[in-house]
Amino acid sequence: MILSCSHISKAFGTDVVLNDISFHIEDFEKAAIVGINGAGKSTLLKIIVGEMAPDDGTVTLSRGKTLGYLAQHQDLTSHRTIYDELLEVKRSVIDMEERIRTLELEMKHAQGQELEQMLETYTRLTHQFELNNGYSYQSEIVGVLKGLGFGEEDFGREISTLSGGQKTRVSLGKLLLSRPDIILLDEPTNHLDMGSIAWLETYLLNYKGAVVIVAHDRYFLDRTATKIIELDMGRGMVFQGNYTAYSQKKAQVRQAQMKAWLNQQQEIRHQEEVIAKLKSFNREKSIKRAESREKMLAKIDVLEKPTEANDEMNLRLEPDIISGSDVMTIRNLSKSFGDHHLFSHIDIDVKRGERVAVIGDNGTGKTTLLKIINQMLPADSGEIILGTRVHIGYYDQDHQVLHMEKTLFDELQDAYPTLNNTRIRSVLAAFLFTGDDVFKRIGDLSGGERGRVSLAKLMLSNANFLILDEPTNHLDITSKEILEHALNQYTGTVLYVSHDRYFINRTATRILELTGETFINYIGNYDYYLEKRELMNDLYAVRSQDNIGKNAPGNGAGPGGARSAGTAYSTGDISSEGGSQGAKGRTPLLSGAVGSSAVSPSAMALTSAGPSSGKPEVRDVKQDWKAQKEEQALQRKKQNALKKTEEEIASLEERDSALDQQLSRPEIASDVGKLMEIHKEKEAVRERLEELYEVWETLAEDV
Repeated sequence: MILSCSHISKAFGTDVVLNDISFHIEDFEKAAIVGINGAGKSTLLKIIVGEMAPDDGTVTLSRGKTLGYLAQHQDLTSHRTIYDELLEVKRSVIDMEERIRTLELEMKHAQGQELEQMLETYTRLTHQFELNNGYSYQSEIVGVLKGLGFGEEDFGREISTLSGGQKTRVSLGKLLLSRPDIILLDEPTNHLDMGSIAWLETYLLNYKGAVVIVAHDRYFLDRTATKIIELDMGRGMVFQGNYTAYSQKKAQVRQAQMKAWLNQQQEIRHQEEVIAKLKSFNREKSIKRAESREKMLAKIDVLEKPTEANDEMNLRLEPDIISGSDVMTIRNLSKSFGDHHLFSHIDIDVKRGERVAVIGDNGTGKTTLLKIINQMLPADSGEIILGTRVHIGYYDQDHQVLHMEKTLFDELQDAYPTLNNTRIRSVLAAFLFTGDDVFKRIGDLSGGERGRVSLAKLMLSNANFLILDEPTNHLDITSKEILEHALNQYTGTVLYVSHDRYFINRTATRILELTGETFINYIGNYDYYLEKRELMNDLYAVRSQDNIGKNAPGNGAGPGGARSAGTAYSTGDISSEGGSQGAKGRTPLLSGAVGSSAVSPSAMALTSAGPSSGKPEVRDVKQDWKAQKEEQALQRKKQNALKKTEEEIASLEERDSALDQQLSRPEIASDVGKLMEIHKEKEAVRERLEELYEVWETLAEDV
């Protein structure tokens, strides 16, 4: 064990953020801390690194172990270049190298005992230098910088000229190069593109130390985490496995908790009914039993009803008009900014019901494409044709469609003046804005809150073609899952840009990758895209080798032959049904991949798991079914007996009351024979009631 958190609690005023949180991290373990925004994830990291003191509890780091921490926001103030800033991390190695070189020069002139001492020092230093990766520290720095998305042209940029996101990447690079025994990362993927995130995943998986991550990137957590620490309403729970395993186990745990709560509530109601019934019998024995049950009921540790943050948030997107089958047609589209060419000669067709994800590296032009479609930017050439009855709803990652000076309520009311106050409040409540929250200024909201307001406006638009630019930015995992569910239920068409691979995997039916100033079309989700991209890379390598031969002297091919072949290939469609749907008449480049992305690992496990013969399993099922039917029949029999007992008790109690009324009549009071007869019947009724009360109590307990 390298790190232990024991009974950590933290409150800010009356707001309890962390309540008795305990967990431990083993050597080389990769753990993730998850929870909704405000659950206390960053607070917990700050407590672990000592930036904040807990109200209760202790944090223990194993003796001699080092800890590194990357906060969400970095403010580096340095006049060094990016490369020199990372080079400083290796200062001890650089100093060691300089000492080794000095010794090499000094040993040329040393003799005797002095030379032996120098040789001994030299041997020790070179061994230590080798252990510290001294012979390749420069290539290690270059590898980390390139992995984090910096090109060689960026290495000489001064730190003070970088954006906040770039400074965070530099800080992450410094942390990785310092190689502490345990790394704590707070939202490390926020400022990375897909390629850099994939690189970081591989780096952390191979890291020879422990890692604790706070992140909303579920695909990243799936790839890296082996333990999930959940913070929920101040409490902590530990799950083994990655995010998907946690999500499944969490659902099972919540289901079990809900079942236990429902069973307890049912038992409490039953006991209360029994107590009320016993008291209604109005006999000393029954009243004592009722009082005894009341005491037992008071001692029950009443379970809290399991709740989730999304219990109150219900997002429903539905178009008011069904569009034509052809939603959007793009032909020969091009866009440049000066000498910077984004894309050219682009042809795209979007059909009704598709959910198309646009992916690619930062700066390739994804958001620009969406803005051109929404007429927020002009294209250099080409045309965009919308189909019949197409109504666009646009979600902007910068929330430019929001008015910072307006309140949330006014923003929706001004956009949809026909809506009444109740409807506006209910929509805002669906996005967790309740009470006086609706009168907050949009300019005072956080990025995540503004995102929820934009989604609320989008929900009210009843558009049938949603165009979304990074819709999951600033959303916590719960909100992302709600949006995923809404889009998957949506009967309209969706075109969106996203870096959230888990979100893409859950929602996309088609992926357009913007690379090399053109789009490659993959008909499938993100897992399918990864599978086929690797296959395409292999094919590219084979074709490149072929082209090398074709371009050899005497074959008649020019230097552009390989490039044009690659370009022609890259414009094809990579389909989940296999094959490349490129230019008309072209031979398919991919085949034999039918249904490759349709079978999940869990489904495969279920398929391969059963016994070789189904007979024992069928017999067990029949026996279970028979036992279940017998149990149900027994319960019905007890319920019928209980009902008959209650009916007989009610009838006898009514008769007993009628006999009491007869005894109070004057003509009966003077008739000794009649009095004896009534008293005899009352005694029989009371005896039978006593028997029935005992029977009822036994049956009521069984049922």
